[in-house]
Amino acid sequence: MKRLLLVAIVSASACGYSLAGRGTFLPDYIKIIGVPNFTNSTTTFNLDQIVTTQVRQEFQNRGSRFRVLPDATGDAVVTGTITGLALQAAAFNDKQQATRYAVIVTASVEFKDTHTNKVIWSNPSLQFREEYDTSSNTSATSDVNQFFGQNTTALTRLAQNFAKSVVTAILENF
Repeated sequence: MKRLLLVAIVSASACGYSLAGRGTFLPDYIKIIGVPNFTNSTTTFNLDQIVTTQVRQEFQNRGSRFRVLPDATGDAVVTGTITGLALQAAAFNDKQQATRYAVIVTASVEFKDTHTNKVIWSNPSLQFREEYDTSSNTSATSDVNQFFGQNTTALTRLAQNFAKSVVTAILENF
């Protein structure tokens, strides 16, 4: 019985299953990934730089397998354009003032193998949504630039979560 259990465990471990965030479907020769600055088609200042920095950092956080370069060179290249950034009130208090906002980022992102010149992963209309509570001293606003001017940590958290989503999609082929 113990032998049967051991065989079942060994067989299951060889089935190709891996923990989320640990596996990759990329070819083994991809070791250097270029991540040039994303293009910012929104009116939010520095959004492209903050998002690009977080995408680079997320690749580096995935272990020592990849070396990340800040330009369009390497075994593969990630390019992106942030095409939209919207702010919507998501919750209100009893005075009908917004207490929570949903920030929606729309982007076009592509991951290309430079050896074969083929796109491995792309999403031309990637949408990412994150919600944030307003601070008690923040007045209600419908302008995304004013929101991020009042809540700069929200922009950084948004970029971090966006980067995790993009890198996971690229590495795990979702």
